[in-house]
Amino acid sequence: MIYVGIDVAKDKHDCCILGPDAQKLCPVFTIPNNRPGFDELYLKIFSMCEDKTEIKVGLEATGHYSLNLLGSLIDKGLTTCVINPLHTNLYRKGLSLRKTKTDKVDAFSIAMMLMTDRTLKPYSNTSYHNEELKSLTRYRFDKVQDRAKLKTSVTRLVNILFPELENMVPSLHMASVYALLAEFPGASYIAGCHLTRLKNLLRIASNGRYGRDTAIMIRDAARNSIGSILPAKSMELKHTIHLIQVLSQEIGEIETSIQSIMEQCQSPITSIPGLSYRMGAMILAEVGDFSRFDNADQILAFAGLSPSTYQSGQLDSAYAHMEKRGSRYLRYALFNAAKYVCLWDKTFGAYLAKKIGEGKHYNVAVSHAAKKLIRTIYRMELTGETYRG
Repeated sequence: MIYVGIDVAKDKHDCCILGPDAQKLCPVFTIPNNRPGFDELYLKIFSMCEDKTEIKVGLEATGHYSLNLLGSLIDKGLTTCVINPLHTNLYRKGLSLRKTKTDKVDAFSIAMMLMTDRTLKPYSNTSYHNEELKSLTRYRFDKVQDRAKLKTSVTRLVNILFPELENMVPSLHMASVYALLAEFPGASYIAGCHLTRLKNLLRIASNGRYGRDTAIMIRDAARNSIGSILPAKSMELKHTIHLIQVLSQEIGEIETSIQSIMEQCQSPITSIPGLSYRMGAMILAEVGDFSRFDNADQILAFAGLSPSTYQSGQLDSAYAHMEKRGSRYLRYALFNAAKYVCLWDKTFGAYLAKKIGEGKHYNVAVSHAAKKLIRTIYRMELTGETYRG
């Protein structure tokens, strides 16, 4: 058995190949991040061992830098482990008391981890081909966060330019209100516009819900508004609304792609009441291959939802906080999905009420429901059974 540790970087990769007795089969070498570099790596690996089942490769999860190399290793049929950088960092520090960190030392540490840590699971084809879904769900998450910030800016600008408007509509973030503010970005603009023009704009943008009476009400409020007349803020409001509309269109395209992949996956996760395909897709994307986890508690630890523990001698911490390590996307998806599942499913709703009845804060109770949810999903994904309540 030979163990190959690779320290991944942007332009080059440092590689260390160890034999079964931890001896270096060749000096640590560096390959460029290109096709000739990959060919050089495989040439050296297969010159030492031709049996692919006797080769184990490890590399750190370094984001997009490792993706191309990982795909190449999987295509070659090599058993590959993707290791958390925090894990390798702690392992390297445990090897020596000296503060030594170089790329070659990191490559050696990864190879040693492959040899000594039997808990490392190989990266599967399922996880690799799940990268497209992960890319889409994370991309959507970032877009939604950007849109939320812009919506906050719209609220701030309306409070400056036309503060009375917020109490006259169900929400500022409606298509009809955006159409109004994009055309008339401020109380002074609305106060001076022709009533027929204002009425037609509201009627078309609201699909007939708002008519002449609403137009008169808004124009009268604008004429008596305390809003400031600031052309710079009005321009900012128009541009912000335009950006929100562009982001909403992009998010719609992303969600269409996500839904298409979810329909192909035919995962039983969507049979859980209250769990939308968006949150379901994020959970599936972040977990990847469920079979690489021995139990649901390992997924909880991966999401950072497990409680931290501290015990030494007779000291045992009584108030353990959530670790909040691992995938923040998975933690977000599980926590938010649990809220809606508790609303739509009686079993989860009763469980949430039970935890709140025990005196737990609502968010703490939801975190317990999230743990119950991931245990349910873990069982469903391994068995292929739909949710039965």
